[in-house]
Amino acid sequence: MSQTPREQGFTMPPEWAAHQCVWTGYPANNEMWLGYLEPVRQDFAAFLQVLAQFERVELVCRDTEAHEDAKARLGSANIGFHLQAHNDVWFRDCAPIFVTRNQEIMAIDWKFNGWGEKFAAELDDQMPTFICQQQNIQRTQTKVVMEGGALEVNGAGILLTTRQCLLEKHRNPQMNQDQLEQVLRDYLGVEKILWLEDGLENDHTDGHVDTITRFIAADTIVTCICEDPTDPNYAVLEHNLELLRSFTDLQGQPFTIVTIPLPKNKIFLSGEYAKAEGLDGARLPPTYANFYIGNGCVIVPTYNDPNDQRVLELLRPHFPDRQVIGCNSHGLIHGGGSFHCVTQQQPAI
Repeated sequence: MSQTPREQGFTMPPEWAAHQCVWTGYPANNEMWLGYLEPVRQDFAAFLQVLAQFERVELVCRDTEAHEDAKARLGSANIGFHLQAHNDVWFRDCAPIFVTRNQEIMAIDWKFNGWGEKFAAELDDQMPTFICQQQNIQRTQTKVVMEGGALEVNGAGILLTTRQCLLEKHRNPQMNQDQLEQVLRDYLGVEKILWLEDGLENDHTDGHVDTITRFIAADTIVTCICEDPTDPNYAVLEHNLELLRSFTDLQGQPFTIVTIPLPKNKIFLSGEYAKAEGLDGARLPPTYANFYIGNGCVIVPTYNDPNDQRVLELLRPHFPDRQVIGCNSHGLIHGGGSFHCVTQQQPAI
């Protein structure tokens, strides 16, 4: 039996470690975006224009129309354009997770099945192969279904996730919690797995941790709270906060917990496409926790909401060596996610 990545000395770096580049896809297909494609592309282009000032962006376009639209909006400054068919833009979940060992890099190619077989994913499941071919990176495959948005690491042996997602029956029905923990240890080189319970209401990923709770340092966690006791998210996030305060690192020390509110205003789907899909009036899961930590920057989704500026000011003291920048994500959230969901960083080696 060949050695696991962990046995070979590979580990998953935290997001604040240096990046070689970041991978993402470009939004396409107005019907798939329920009629919101233009505002989504506006948000996406503005986000990438900011991000490209800090690190190289590798942008995958699914067809010629998307490729031409992306180039027209973005130009080419520090952005590489790739033409490759794929299903959607959520590269946090379909792209490989990279692990490193000294000056070596390896890609973990998990199985991606459209968040528990909810959406088509055959092309997205091939994205790790494409990315590794482009970068000449060694790839290790596994049949275990796993999504990057479900996992947070602190770079010091700790991984944070949710039971709602990892134990959902349409992902790995043959595996229990102990078996999944061993897989995470074997492939990502972590030592201890901390389990939260549920995520946000109407999160079609089944409670990805990156929409509610994030490591921002080895000893510091940012987590969302809900300030409206009548909101269904209130009790869920309060319970997660209690759990976080009980967790300890490998040395038995508690973490510093930083709380940020959810957006004050709710956002709902509307329009002909949403109505045709039976989704008219469905609540969306906007969150500030879906920020992306880049080289020299932290890009935080904003929603034209009263809490936008407040959250930026709460986060800035915790990133003294990075610019904390708010970018509009009011359009993008209509797809169910934001900036962290659409990105997957490739570590520098």
